[in-house]
Amino acid sequence: MVKKRTLLLFACIVWMIAGFNVIRIGIIAYKNYLSTLNFLLSLIVFCFFWFLIFHKLVTKHKIRIHSYISNKQYFWNFFDLKSFLIMAFMITFGILIRRYNLAPELFIAIFYTGLGSALMLAGIEFGYHFITY
Repeated sequence: MVKKRTLLLFACIVWMIAGFNVIRIGIIAYKNYLSTLNFLLSLIVFCFFWFLIFHKLVTKHKIRIHSYISNKQYFWNFFDLKSFLIMAFMITFGILIRRYNLAPELFIAIFYTGLGSALMLAGIEFGYHFITY
């Protein structure tokens, strides 16, 4: 069991690792598609995921973690079951898209770079909440 504050650190690490890996895949795919329009499209993907999904998710989990009565929690309590299921779906779907070439490389470049950036920022925000707890 770990302190509630440590759950924020676990979330930070998990989200930053996920973000880094997704951004890396997107950047590798970007090499043949460098353009202002594609960068703008990645920015739109980032804004969509950050403002409509991940920022709200970070806030929800921060509040949930702070609301635990006991200061000691199991390390996996940094997420709830729904979030673990969403993460498993996203990872599985991402692997399937690349493995079976279900999307063109241009899509991978634009989408993964935007999504990975939003994931990374979620990790940074969890880290901020860990530091300021």
